[in-house]
Amino acid sequence: MENECNIENKIRMNYRHLTQLLISRHLTITTMESATSGQIASLITDTEGSSAVLKGAFITYCNEAKIMQGVPAEIIDKYTVYSKETAGSMAQACRKAYNANIGIGVTGTMGNVDPANPDASIPGQVYFAIDIDGDVEEYYVELPPQQTRLAYKLAVAEEIYEELIKRLD
Repeated sequence: MENECNIENKIRMNYRHLTQLLISRHLTITTMESATSGQIASLITDTEGSSAVLKGAFITYCNEAKIMQGVPAEIIDKYTVYSKETAGSMAQACRKAYNANIGIGVTGTMGNVDPANPDASIPGQVYFAIDIDGDVEEYYVELPPQQTRLAYKLAVAEEIYEELIKRLD
């Protein structure tokens, strides 16, 4: 448990750094989150002044919600909801909807198979994308089993942080 707390604190410190970096560079960000259900946006808003950078966020837990927010149904039908293509469309859709500099899309399966998408759902497989001013990069990660849902969300948050920081450097 202590190790889990240390990991969580490190991730929270990283997001504090990210938010301060975005503030200093006058960059705005938004998310469309499925697997993490708002955890990324929450981590960003834990830092004072985050209202200058977070324009809003979508939690799109079901396929219909993703489609309602601008993800083409054809992408989900062709590649499944758990794909780099869907994550990329999520990142683009939220960035455009909020007219932000950065859009983050994340989809995947945490600890158990999704009953609504059982054929495409493999626990630990997560797809995310980062759209910076129209330049979209898509990523895939396989997470080892985690103790809790929060631990899965934080593990994904850390992966996203690492890739976003690389792109901002």
